[in-house]
Amino acid sequence: MNPLTGEKKSPATEPAEAFSPLRRPIELCFAHTVHFTENVFDLANPLLGQVLAPFSGGPAPKILVVVDEGLSSAQPDFSHRIEAYFAALWPRAKLAAAPIILEGGERLKNSYFHVSEIQSHIDRHDIDRHSYLLAVGGGALLDVAGLAAATAHRGIRHIRLPTTTLSQADSGVGVKNGINAFGKKNFIGTFAVPAAVINDFALLRSLSPRDKRAGYSEAVKVACIRDAAYFAALEKEAGQLAGFDSGAMRRLIYRSAQLHVEHIATGGDPFELGSARPLDFGHWAAHKLEQISGYAIRHGEAVALGLALDVTYSRLAGLLPEAEAARILQLLDSLGFQLYANEFRHTDSEGEMMVLRGLEEFRLHLGGQLTVTLLQGIGRPLEAHEMDQALVADAIAFLQERQSERLRQR
Repeated sequence: MNPLTGEKKSPATEPAEAFSPLRRPIELCFAHTVHFTENVFDLANPLLGQVLAPFSGGPAPKILVVVDEGLSSAQPDFSHRIEAYFAALWPRAKLAAAPIILEGGERLKNSYFHVSEIQSHIDRHDIDRHSYLLAVGGGALLDVAGLAAATAHRGIRHIRLPTTTLSQADSGVGVKNGINAFGKKNFIGTFAVPAAVINDFALLRSLSPRDKRAGYSEAVKVACIRDAAYFAALEKEAGQLAGFDSGAMRRLIYRSAQLHVEHIATGGDPFELGSARPLDFGHWAAHKLEQISGYAIRHGEAVALGLALDVTYSRLAGLLPEAEAARILQLLDSLGFQLYANEFRHTDSEGEMMVLRGLEEFRLHLGGQLTVTLLQGIGRPLEAHEMDQALVADAIAFLQERQSERLRQR
């Protein structure tokens, strides 16, 4: 019965099954561009203006800038340089407000509050889908800002300026954004290709030695799974890298970024729809160690520990020749990383090793089958779908004894 006319509805003449599904392919083409420069906000440096130019048309695009507090403290005039740069760039682009300063570090990712905080500025300053959010900072700030940009207005243009070796060599040149929730790393997040990434080498100068070193582990990781020649180059320059030679650091960042971008663009699964995550070699344990330590172990340090564990496991499982395993551990040693942490031994109320929970969390993050990257050789990864927990414990015991022996020899 039609409620408006009182007329009876005519019976359906065709069953629903008669209407076939509508399927049409939707193809999107992304250009993922990573630039390398020095002093990006120098008035004589045209790069940022050139990056903005292809998207401009009509009114000048508005730019909202978020800056890592650590960088702002280390370089007190940094915000003034940003404002001066955009004043000179007008009318090609307009700074929407003074740069917003946010704390950096993993704690920033432990609450959605900071995502909402950035989005409130996006709303307040009328940043639309033809405007930009420009984030300048380490990986944690880039994650939070990237998530805010990807979800405000269902996605606004985002430019990343990574400021650490870790973010310039790895996370900052990727397409992921995420924050931690429910005790899990990067539980809430998106995949979003930034409008551009700009690696400014000059921003590394004010980093502490600990932060300069942090990105080296991701370079070792990608060399182990993608490029034996690059691994050999890292071995050759290990002394220079340990001393933070600027030339060696730039070469590490460039090649590491290149390998990461190549994998994302050509690996066949840029948004991780399958079950394999080769770029997360060593990360199943790394993410858990960060959490167990309350993030006292920083991400790059945790990755070095995770690499040491999976390399040792690969050797004990008969996959990786002992000589190649020793080379990898020695390189990590030479770069200044600790390869054992007491958090490996932390247990829950039932006496189970807490780090092992990382395997199930790793599986659930993608769903389906557990897929962990191991090594058959340097540059020769292998996907494994199960790990022997007793052998994991043996690998941890080996790393603990190895560290004890090194301490005795000092």
